[in-house]
Amino acid sequence: MKLEDILKPKREKNRRTLDHVGQFTSMLGPQSVYKGVFQGKDSHIVYGEVQGDCDIEGTLVLGEGGRWRGNIRARNVVIAGQVEGDIQAETKLELTRTAVVRGKISSPVVAIARGAVHDGSIRMTDQTKVTRFEDRREPPEGEKEK
Repeated sequence: MKLEDILKPKREKNRRTLDHVGQFTSMLGPQSVYKGVFQGKDSHIVYGEVQGDCDIEGTLVLGEGGRWRGNIRARNVVIAGQVEGDIQAETKLELTRTAVVRGKISSPVVAIARGAVHDGSIRMTDQTKVTRFEDRREPPEGEKEK
């Protein structure tokens, strides 16, 4: 999934997590590896590999092909890659169709696209129902359903 596909809203209503992100202040490329604590106040997108914990006050996006080993805590979290660790989103957590998460997830709002894989528990602090949805963003060339 390309960055443009993630950021481009497909409908008028601003329901998707990324519809409200103005811009990303940092990006970790697909061939990069970061080891240590990932901290900050802004929005970040990761296509590479992170080995360590995350504690940010903005939005964290783990792009398709991205890998994270460690715990994640952020205001909003969108996962399109692989996570081995617990995720805590203060506002909303979204797992796209390519997400693979092994660990506990916790958020007031959890949205899981058809095709996403989650192995662990879900703790919702506000609502009692997980939102399941069909991801209507176009898959990359070569991955389109037939």
